[in-house]
Amino acid sequence: MSLSNAVVLITGANRGLGRAFAEAALAAGAAKVYAAARDTASIDLPGVVPLRLDVTDPAQVAAAAAECRDVTVLINNAGILRGGSLLAPETLTAARAELETNFFGPWLLARAFAPVLAANGGGAVLNVLSALSWASLPGSATYSASKAAAWALSNGLRQELRAQGTQVTSLHVGYMDTDMVRGVAGPKASPADVARQALQGLAAGDFEVLADDISRQVKQSLSTARPAYAG
Repeated sequence: MSLSNAVVLITGANRGLGRAFAEAALAAGAAKVYAAARDTASIDLPGVVPLRLDVTDPAQVAAAAAECRDVTVLINNAGILRGGSLLAPETLTAARAELETNFFGPWLLARAFAPVLAANGGGAVLNVLSALSWASLPGSATYSASKAAAWALSNGLRQELRAQGTQVTSLHVGYMDTDMVRGVAGPKASPADVARQALQGLAAGDFEVLADDISRQVKQSLSTARPAYAG
């Protein structure tokens, strides 16, 4: 799926990886980039088309699909991390919020834009997942559950959208230098590098992009006697 002359819609495009995706898409020659965020005033990247969109709001998702009829690439990037213990009393509230954004959001977007992509030749969907789709860490179990669900969603969408010629690519990455993990110590991938790798994978027709050592190591562990999810 070439980005040259593509029309790209990116959710959560006002900062972090979303903004890096917008910059990378423009650099790759995209004809138009819709930069979606809840607050369009937070979008300050020149050359993009700001789009007000809360991915958890079905009405706003439907309105975006009706307005952006020229989209050929959908990048489901918007995501949240609430954290906390699975046994804490407030955990269900956090988990529901993460599932609404990280799982139901991409599902709503993919369902709404599937006819748009079909009408424009098939196009592609890129879902931003995580190394935590396959493992869980203390304090991130609910986030991991939402990303594991989104991984299953991506695999299901890949099968259902294949007939209309729509490519579905999953991006997995560990820690990135973004606000989400600002308080986490250790090596972090550059959002610009992750976006570049993801778009290269998209252009190559890859079904999966492992953008850093953490995601590659966790994925490799799944076929061992002691996979990463065993703790």
